[in-house]
Amino acid sequence: MSPFFKKPKYSTIRGITSKTKKNIPEGLWQKCKSCGEVVHQNQLKENQQVCPNCSFHNPLTCQERLDLIADEGSFVECDANIQPVDALKFFATYSYGEKLLEYQQKTKLQEAVLTGTATIHGQAAGFAIMDFRFLGASMGSVVGEKITRIVEQATAKRLPMIIVSTSGGARMHEGTLSLMQMAKTSAALARHDRAGLFFISVLTHPTTGGVTASFASLGDVIVAEPGALIGFAGPRVIKQTTQAILPDGFQTAEFLLEKGFIDRIIERAAMRDELGLLLDYFAKAG
Repeated sequence: MSPFFKKPKYSTIRGITSKTKKNIPEGLWQKCKSCGEVVHQNQLKENQQVCPNCSFHNPLTCQERLDLIADEGSFVECDANIQPVDALKFFATYSYGEKLLEYQQKTKLQEAVLTGTATIHGQAAGFAIMDFRFLGASMGSVVGEKITRIVEQATAKRLPMIIVSTSGGARMHEGTLSLMQMAKTSAALARHDRAGLFFISVLTHPTTGGVTASFASLGDVIVAEPGALIGFAGPRVIKQTTQAILPDGFQTAEFLLEKGFIDRIIERAAMRDELGLLLDYFAKAG
């Protein structure tokens, strides 16, 4: 065979052979869901999980989100031990109870929301931070109960409230019990509002379904991260159902800002400072 056509022993890309590639640990690189570029995990971590090529905001865990916006060491968790139950004995291709246990072990969380009190630049507030890793941050009875309790605590202590939302919607495994949480959380926020207290709703990617249709849309100020998908039904479902031709960027934070549904888009790196400014402004106004 001619040397021209002879296959080399190892193919090489930027000095890495197929042989040495086997020694590279898994999970060091991540392909961006927006631009497709491959980014090193360390670079993403240093950039608060924002793609350095296209600024796509990857999801954060509830603890990462808390570390991003709250003063260090100021968080006091509430209702940490409330456990979800399989009240309806839901079973499809799996048991809901088994699924809950699986996600608790995988995420080290009891449920899809972290609640408590903390400070931002020294100003105290009630916090509820959802985590998409736990069953798509779907809203079941415990999610609704924990949010309701922290809002009621904030009302009693005369604290402003910050809820960081991300969700696939109501939790189908709990049926009507899940849908009831829309009314329960909204009622608690209505009492908070009647007490003359301030609520900031932070929408992140994605925020959909019953969460969007309840507490996530009730903020005195509603802000969102860039590019976040926000809506009731997703654009794919709407298009399949109605056969409508949807506008470019439909249901993105930028589209909803233009239509007046949200008040501001805030880059992740600026979120803490801007939330602090809002708390300071409304504290003085009150």
